[in-house]
Amino acid sequence: MYEQIVAALPDFWVALGESLYMLLVTIPLTILLGIPLGTLLYYTRPGSSLHAPRTYLILNGIVNLIRSFPFIILLIAIIPLTRLIVGTALGTTAVIVPLTINAIPYFARFVEQTLLEVNRGLIEAAEAMGANKFQVIWKVLYSEGRVGIANSITIITVSFFSYSSMAGLVGGGGLGDFAIKYGYNRYQTYVMGFTIVVIVFFVQGFQFIGNYFVRKLDKRL
Repeated sequence: MYEQIVAALPDFWVALGESLYMLLVTIPLTILLGIPLGTLLYYTRPGSSLHAPRTYLILNGIVNLIRSFPFIILLIAIIPLTRLIVGTALGTTAVIVPLTINAIPYFARFVEQTLLEVNRGLIEAAEAMGANKFQVIWKVLYSEGRVGIANSITIITVSFFSYSSMAGLVGGGGLGDFAIKYGYNRYQTYVMGFTIVVIVFFVQGFQFIGNYFVRKLDKRL
């Protein structure tokens, strides 16, 4: 067991770096684009103050369409788009495109639901005091919804760390591809077991860090 793991360590470190690279690019892009999209969904939904049902219908349809695709199918289906954006359909960078496209609608829906839970009375009070839309969004919606948004970021991070394991299908590498390569193709079950332990460790770590920030942001705790 020890010899198998030691012999695989050089490839393991490369795979770990690939997984973290995918996550460190995908999650910030998801947050940067998902929060505005979730806010638009919140403000354009039926009964909202903007009264833009057609816009909501389009945005809602796009979000639901992308969310309905299993990631492995989306990964293959948007290969032409991936090639257009990053110049190649293979490799770790190429996997970031479908990961991000898949993550943004999920995160946007979480943001929308979080904003819907903000007390309507606080919004009306801010508007009555002359706050504009930007001030309401920044100082009321985001301020009151920060705990839910932080929790959503944690959920997305944990979920898409697992999704990155499918990167091997397009030569993207990562821990999932490493585990399959050694555990399934080479029958080195000890190496696969070691990789699973590392993946569980990272998932627990992400969840612990996320819970820490949620507690810090929650005024009720």
